[in-house]
Amino acid sequence: MKIIETSLPGATLIEPAVFGDDRGFFMETWNAQRYGELGLPDRFVQSNVSSSSKGVLRGLHYQWPNPQGKLVSVLEGEVYDVAVDIRRGSPHFGKWAAVLLSAENKRQFWIPEGFAHGFAVLSDRAVFSYMCTNVYDKAADAGVRWDDPAIGIDWPVGEPLLSDKDARAPLLADVAEERLPVYTP
Repeated sequence: MKIIETSLPGATLIEPAVFGDDRGFFMETWNAQRYGELGLPDRFVQSNVSSSSKGVLRGLHYQWPNPQGKLVSVLEGEVYDVAVDIRRGSPHFGKWAAVLLSAENKRQFWIPEGFAHGFAVLSDRAVFSYMCTNVYDKAADAGVRWDDPAIGIDWPVGEPLLSDKDARAPLLADVAEERLPVYTP
């Protein structure tokens, strides 16, 4: 397994060891001991899968309180995946990092608690996997506008397909302070 640091401290790209031959491949997608030794989560409590068509953009989502860290990967297709540090007091507040995740590259992206997350589907269809450190809490569910100019994400889709919730999400500057995670060094 190879760990690749992104430009956003804490948001980490993971390249698992893949063993393949003409029959197919095998890879370990998570191992509590191995991931824990690398400073990654050694416990997840919820696993989710979503399917989306080309041009769909989901995000930027987070939970506060009751934050979720997410280990994400793509089982089919390809996505442009983004993490944004939205922790009050963070030296990286409002900064973002993006990675390309696909079934072909088999990479995983660790998005820590306190970060907003979103992705845009680049292939005809994508099946996306999320392993979460906390259960979904509807009362804590929150979002930030996908095209917030203060964040400035360079999305590779011009006019994405959005949910009503994502289309109405507030700019980061308009989110009440108590609805944002807190940075703890």
